[in-house]
Amino acid sequence: MGVFGRNHARVYRELEQQGEPVRLVGVVDPNLDRADAVAREFGCRSFGSVEQMLTTHSEIRAASVAAPTVHHLEVSRALMEAGVDVLVEKPLAASLAEADELVQLAFTHKRVAQVGHLERFNPAVRATIPLLTQPMFFEVHRLSVFTPRSLDVDVVLDLMIHDLDIVLSFVNSSVKEVRAVGLPILSGKVDIANVRLEFDSGCVANFTASRVSTERVRKLRFFQPNQYISVDYGRQEVLVFTLGADGSGAVASGTPTVNPQIKVAKPPVTSEEPLHAELKSFLHAVQQRATPMVPLEDGRRALALALDIVAAIRDHEKKVGLTNVATRSII
Repeated sequence: MGVFGRNHARVYRELEQQGEPVRLVGVVDPNLDRADAVAREFGCRSFGSVEQMLTTHSEIRAASVAAPTVHHLEVSRALMEAGVDVLVEKPLAASLAEADELVQLAFTHKRVAQVGHLERFNPAVRATIPLLTQPMFFEVHRLSVFTPRSLDVDVVLDLMIHDLDIVLSFVNSSVKEVRAVGLPILSGKVDIANVRLEFDSGCVANFTASRVSTERVRKLRFFQPNQYISVDYGRQEVLVFTLGADGSGAVASGTPTVNPQIKVAKPPVTSEEPLHAELKSFLHAVQQRATPMVPLEDGRRALALALDIVAAIRDHEKKVGLTNVATRSII
């Protein structure tokens, strides 16, 4: 279950209290003390294994898989084979082969299966989708202070993968070139990384992800013809700067800036906890037997790109002689 699994339990319980057609049955964690503590907190049962839970509660129809990534396939397989729909946290799996097996399991057992790319449900991201025309340049920053969680994977799979998924969904084009550099700082894995992607469409995207920063920043900015759009994931805000006329030829709407040719607008955003929106969407897909908003195939696509980036970082380390070198500074 882990730290984020507790958040899933909390939100399921909140949805139940708000009248959604869901009941939190239990939580699973091999650490029984942790499982018991979460179960007491949210008024459900605790189990030491998925098998134990399924044996005593055959009525379970949906579950979140928030285990360490290396256990996603094993846990999800047990659930799907028992007829349970799953939401699998990101990254989807530890390898593409495991991701492909998850996709096949969902197909074989006719399960609703969603991947937990949380930022898809960020209200600011949702408000940005109708504004997309032809994105050509992205600048993305996701900086976090150091915490001793998710250190089993590189920062690319831990943090950057959120933004890779968003940009892939915005650009809707294949990646042509990957250039990347990364360094271990406080862990044995890459803690800070910078990546440049070029797409077949001609779009270019720069990403910086760090889990050893002194501040927390989660921002995505991009340019498209006559527009610059800034998305603040944390504040759940969108700013749109438009030059001259909009796509229809009409004068761009918004508040004039210092430059009279540029107007700025702030699209309305209805604030909501992304995890709340994500789990509601998952439950709706389960109830309607519908394809989820973020299917496993999208998780596989983001994972494939993330693994390509990790490989590019390794190649760069070898080229510049940084293999097995760890620094001890914080930026």
